[in-house]
Order: sequence, then structure tokens, then C-alpha cells
Amino acid sequence: MSDNLISHYGWFKFWGVGIFVMLVLLSLLYMKLISKYKVTTKQKFFFFTAVVLVYLFKGSPIAVVSADQLFSAHVLQLMVILFIVPPLCVMSLPVDFLRSYFWSYQKRRVMKWLTHPFPSALLFNMSLSVYFAPPVFNVISDHSLLTFVGQGILLLFAFIMWWTIITPLPEMTKLSEPVRVLYIFLASLLLLPVGIFLLASGNPHYTLYQEGQQILPSLSALGDQQLGGGFLKGIQLTTYGIALFVIMSKWAKKEEEPDDDYPYYARETFNMPYKKK
Repeated sequence: MSDNLISHYGWFKFWGVGIFVMLVLLSLLYMKLISKYKVTTKQKFFFFTAVVLVYLFKGSPIAVVSADQLFSAHVLQLMVILFIVPPLCVMSLPVDFLRSYFWSYQKRRVMKWLTHPFPSALLFNMSLSVYFAPPVFNVISDHSLLTFVGQGILLLFAFIMWWTIITPLPEMTKLSEPVRVLYIFLASLLLLPVGIFLLASGNPHYTLYQEGQQILPSLSALGDQQLGGGFLKGIQLTTYGIALFVIMSKWAKKEEEPDDDYPYYARETFNMPYKKK
């Protein structure tokens, strides 16, 4: 059935090849740019995992299914692109590379403004909520150019938000661990209304996906919409949960570190501490 479905979408043959070529060129560019810097195996793994995910959800038959067959597939595709790919890309870049390309004198003021914590959270989460508002979504989904532009804006805002959470350059966004925890909590609250709307609404609201589905005909349009809401909240909470775990682990590690201004001798735990001479 998937072969028959794809055969009706002539654009997919060119789209899939185009995505593949673009990702190959991007990978070559990545290897060239980082060749001058010290890059760990983990960072390379992060980058190429992001590349595979982009191809899987944008260049494979999943792109056809999400185009106008299943709303839940569209949400799944978008959540992977916005909540998994950006943090992987940010973590794949060495600090020296980021410092040389994003912290130059000319770009410093712009980057500080873009990555201010709470405006960046509002920009991304409110934009995503507007995107899924039925009146807006139904207009955008009828025009491929609007869909491309809308998702491009969301991806840009997603990178800014994840940059703020990860803080790859400490000198650029000097946020303490408690502030970053508060930031993630606020970001999760901002997406709560759209998640509840998709999960609890009693009627299907997205006209593009209300007609019969060739992939899963037994899945109603309402069930498809609710499944999309489940994907949205599930992926969002999972990625935010992982970020919280990493941040709080670093926070706990810092709290356990001894104060450099008042060091202790290793074997004198039960004696009064005194400074080394």
C-alpha cells in the first residue's frame, strides 16, 4: 500500500533525493569546519544522529504520510525536528568553533539579545501554539510555501531555545542551574494549552486530515488528532526531562565540589578544617 501511495506523489521522488543531497553536503561542510578544532567522538555521533533523523522524517515515506494523510505523523515529524535535532546539533559543535563563529565582536550583541532566556522561550512556544491553532494551520497547510516558511521559523526559534537551555558558551548566556531549571519549567507550561487542546478536544479541527486516510483507515480523524497531541506532549516532556536531569546532575556535582578558598586535607574529616600553607 505504501508503494501505491507514494506513486501518487511525484514530488516525493525529487524531494527525497534533494533532502539526501543536502544532508550529504551539510555533513561534508561539518567535517570541513570542525577539522581545525578538537572534536570528540560523542560530538560527531550527535551530529550524524541528527542527520539521520532529518532524513528519516523529512526524506523518507514518513514525509508523504505526514503531508496530508495522518496529522499524528505530521506532529511526530515536527516534534523530532524541533525537540531532538536542534539540541543534538548544538551539542555536536566544539566550544572553540562556536566561540569563533558566534561570539565575534559584530555578532555578540545580536546573540545576547536572541538568547535572552525568557523571550526566547516565549518566541518558540507561542509560535508553535499559533502554528497548531486550527484557523492558522488550515490556511498554512493549503500552501506549501507557507508551510515551508512557518516550519523554518519554528526551527530557528527552536535552535535559539535549545541554545539557551544547553548554554554551550558560558560567557554568552551566564545562567545558573536554578534559572535554567525554571526556564524549562516555564517552557513546558507554555505548551500545555495546545497539548490539552489536541488531547481533550471532542471534534477534529484540521480539514486537511479529516478526509479518509489510506494508511490507517480504522483510525478516525479525532483519534488521529488525539494521537498527535500525545506525540507532542510525550516528546516535549521526554526531551525536557532529559535536559533537566543533565542540568540537575551538573548542579549536584558543583555542590559536592570543595571550596577552593577553603580546602581540606583528605584524612582529617573529623578534625577542624584548616587552610593549606
